Amino acid sequence: MSLLTLVMARLRALLGPDTGGVRQSLVALGLSTVAMISGGVFLASATDTLEDLPGLLLLVPAAIALRGNVFGALGSRLGTAITMGTFTLSRRLDTVVGQNIVGAVGLSLGLSVAAALLAKVVAVIFSISPTMGTDDFIVVSVVGGMLASFIVLGITLVLSAGSVRFGWNLDNVTAPLVTGVGDVVTLPSLLVAAWLTRRGSFTAALAVVLAVFGVLAVIAMIRSALPELHRIAIESFPILCVAVVLDLVAGITVEKRLDQFAEFESLLILLPGYFGAAGSLGGILSSRLATKFHLGVIAPSPVPAKAARLDIRTIFLLSIPVFAFTAILAHLAALIFGFASPGILEMISIAVLGGIVATMFLIAVAYYGTLAAVRMGFDPDTYGMPVVTSTLDFVGAFTLILAIVLVGV
Repeated sequence: MSLLTLVMARLRALLGPDTGGVRQSLVALGLSTVAMISGGVFLASATDTLEDLPGLLLLVPAAIALRGNVFGALGSRLGTAITMGTFTLSRRLDTVVGQNIVGAVGLSLGLSVAAALLAKVVAVIFSISPTMGTDDFIVVSVVGGMLASFIVLGITLVLSAGSVRFGWNLDNVTAPLVTGVGDVVTLPSLLVAAWLTRRGSFTAALAVVLAVFGVLAVIAMIRSALPELHRIAIESFPILCVAVVLDLVAGITVEKRLDQFAEFESLLILLPGYFGAAGSLGGILSSRLATKFHLGVIAPSPVPAKAARLDIRTIFLLSIPVFAFTAILAHLAALIFGFASPGILEMISIAVLGGIVATMFLIAVAYYGTLAAVRMGFDPDTYGMPVVTSTLDFVGAFTLILAIVLVGV
């Protein structure tokens, strides 16, 4: 038996029987990484805009994560609905799918307003000065966020229909692909929305209208007679607001290092991919765990059961090649587009070193966050993705900066 055969046999043994699910995850993660690096190129090419609109970089992680949190949770809920046989595509809003769509759009609108207001508050608290005005934050967050949201919604529904048609496991593909698409479309959407800022009374009036619509959308969902829509609003809005705050703190960490990132633009290219890879891995894990909790395959125990341990081991093994691939793509993109890079070995070292630490956190947060949701009687599909991605953005910012320092860049 050849060495390659032995290695492959050992790898299959480590990954367990779900090699099909691993392949689906790898393909989805690969496509997602390419998409997120494309988003990073947009970010690296927008350094002038970031400097002209102080505070915009503070909003970027929250805006990107919000798309992943809202629509990743939507995909997770639809994946569970497919598994349990309650999924049907229909134009009616009172169906499970209809209520989930309305809930996702309404949450995206309301939380974009909340993200803008919280961004301004956080900037004041952490002495980030100067920053855009509150009206500028609202316009950029809501207009850019909603442009991105409708695109991500379409992709999520296509993935859901494809999972029914082709037998994909939505838990394996939703988190990475939604995160990747969210990165690609959110950054350009924010830059497009930035054209509407600093236009005096027009920007101020537009901000007021958008804020009113956002508040009314959340109130309407909370007071809705549709049970699924009401539950989504009640359970999602508080935890997503907490997630936004954590993402904004991550943005502060990056905003204060803007000079360092501007020196090596490849780090700006890496940034969305690094956050997205961690969030995607955590999203896959939380989605798989949520479905197994729903089906009773695993019990809500402080010690992970065998099925849960297999998922945890798989995610950890996937993390190393995913972070390395992300770094390689970021370095190559920097070379292609003429941006500065500290070197491919340094980029890989930064991404893998920081990524391994982040993965350890994401495993703990994904399992025990899902466990807490189940024990408190909440839907783990609704809570899993936001808790994981927001925590990882918060932790990921520090692990990335720590890795940059340790590598000596």
